[in-house]
Amino acid sequence: MTTDFFDISHAARLLIVDHDAETRDLICGVLSEEDFDVKALDNGLLAWELLQDEEFELIVLDRKLPGVSGFDLCRKLRMQNNQSLVLMISRLDTEADRVMGLEVGADDYLVKPFGSREFLARCRALLRRHPLSGAAPVFEKFECCDLKLFSDECRASRDGFDIKLSPKEFKLLELFMQHPKRVWSRDELLDQIWGVDYIGDKKTVDVHIRWLREKIEVNPSTPTKIFTVRGFGYRFC
Repeated sequence: MTTDFFDISHAARLLIVDHDAETRDLICGVLSEEDFDVKALDNGLLAWELLQDEEFELIVLDRKLPGVSGFDLCRKLRMQNNQSLVLMISRLDTEADRVMGLEVGADDYLVKPFGSREFLARCRALLRRHPLSGAAPVFEKFECCDLKLFSDECRASRDGFDIKLSPKEFKLLELFMQHPKRVWSRDELLDQIWGVDYIGDKKTVDVHIRWLREKIEVNPSTPTKIFTVRGFGYRFC
């Protein structure tokens, strides 16, 4: 199932998937008090089945789940091109765990135990970056080397063949093609693509750059389009 962008004129729909009843009940209570439309499950396989039929703006996903793990569920959703925002929650706080969460497609990673205020702030920050929450896009066409990008169609092609890009990958490529030769720091890219209120891990930029290189470069290990400017950030062509 391919999930289209949501209509955000209604109360945001959130799915909570956590095997721990105490954490799940606490999260649901906090979100319900804020008038979110909340549904909760304790099993990854049940969540996967539900997501084949229902759409949610935000999924709060525990890493450790029966049935299907949070990492595997998130990976399967992204392979399916499901555009729901994902907040991964876990008791594991190593850099490797946070990077893995971003690698499989999570938009943010929050370590348990966490306070209700921080949790709400993370959810609100993610929802403000929802694809339909920003200003109307300027429709333009950009060309560089073998790449073409069509803003009005949210589509990019390489050598005449369409490239399947996630929303974040598309926005990164659009920003790069709008400003060739400019060097962007990670902080600047976070502000432009993820929003100034983003409070997650900066490594998400590196993860998305690597994914984008894999789709637009002939040899991603020796890029000729997106260059790393050591000590500064990234530059396009």
